Amino acid sequence: MNRKHLFYGSAILMILVFVAGWFVYNKLEADKLGELARQSNSLFKRPHSPTYGSMGARVRIVEFFDPSCETCRAFYPAVKGLVDANPGKVQLVIRYAPFHEGSDTAVRILEAARLQGLFWPVAEAMLKAQPIWAAHDKPRPELIWDYLGGTGLSVAEARNQLSATQIVSNMKQDLDDARALNVTRTPGFFVNGRPLKDFGFQQLKALVDEEVRLAYQP
Repeated sequence: MNRKHLFYGSAILMILVFVAGWFVYNKLEADKLGELARQSNSLFKRPHSPTYGSMGARVRIVEFFDPSCETCRAFYPAVKGLVDANPGKVQLVIRYAPFHEGSDTAVRILEAARLQGLFWPVAEAMLKAQPIWAAHDKPRPELIWDYLGGTGLSVAEARNQLSATQIVSNMKQDLDDARALNVTRTPGFFVNGRPLKDFGFQQLKALVDEEVRLAYQP
């Protein structure tokens, strides 16, 4: 065998080893997250986590959510639609991941709204107004209050709760769980503990459909 053939043979072998290592790494990561889901369900859902859908659903979508995130805003109606399309079978759980500047204030408002039982209407009003208050070059989360009329929120009560110890603790807990699950950007999705590896709505829908089949097969 001449040197040229030896060089190409070595290069091909290195590529094969790399590809094999990549698949093994990804499988180990998926297995690790699956084990986390089995051993520590609380990493995916905490008592304060807002939920949408049946509490008895066997399929759970967990979304790490940043109210300043444009992609979170775009996905919001479609993700709720997955729950509506599978009544009683799928539940959505929201976790806070305020990675953008100004998002911590928005999350505090959402938590204050949750304490009044108004998380979802306030979240929808907040997302609708997102282009106004969440400009990435100059976020102005204080403007959020101007767009919460009609949600039923007691603004005075919510303002008094923004720095409550429990709200601060809940935000910290969600960020700690995000780090434990290697969530570095939003939205970050898990379905029954399985991470959405290839990002996109169709990919998320396919993962949800698969888990529904597995959970409710005859």
